[in-house]
Amino acid sequence: MTQTIFVLNGPNLNMLGKREPGIYGGKTLKDIEADCKAAGRELGFDVDFRQSNHEGTLVDWFHEADDKAAGVAINAGAYTHTSVALHDAIRAISIPVIELHISNVHAREEFRHKSMIAPACKGVICGFGPHSYILALHALKNITA
Repeated sequence: MTQTIFVLNGPNLNMLGKREPGIYGGKTLKDIEADCKAAGRELGFDVDFRQSNHEGTLVDWFHEADDKAAGVAINAGAYTHTSVALHDAIRAISIPVIELHISNVHAREEFRHKSMIAPACKGVICGFGPHSYILALHALKNITA
């Protein structure tokens, strides 16, 4: 039976391809979803790819993932820097979570240097553009094998 990986996306990521292409590149979230599903097939995963601008929805998806998935990759967007609720949701589940970012958050504004969710995650990947998603899937393959 193929394992499932949830790939969760937070606020404003639905605007990829339009929003600040100098930082985030020209790929849309739909493009990234297609790349993740293709990489997932190569790695032996089914990828369940989702996006929400609502923090509570993301919390619910973590709870759902605990029952349905082998791991989670999350680009929490701005919630990375503010959400104790996401931190607690990650700590409440038993599967590994990888935090990821398209940009190098440490080379950006000071407020982006602190992640509220990183201490609850197995690892963090940032700065590799949309390829950060693929690297997160490889990391999950490595730690769930």
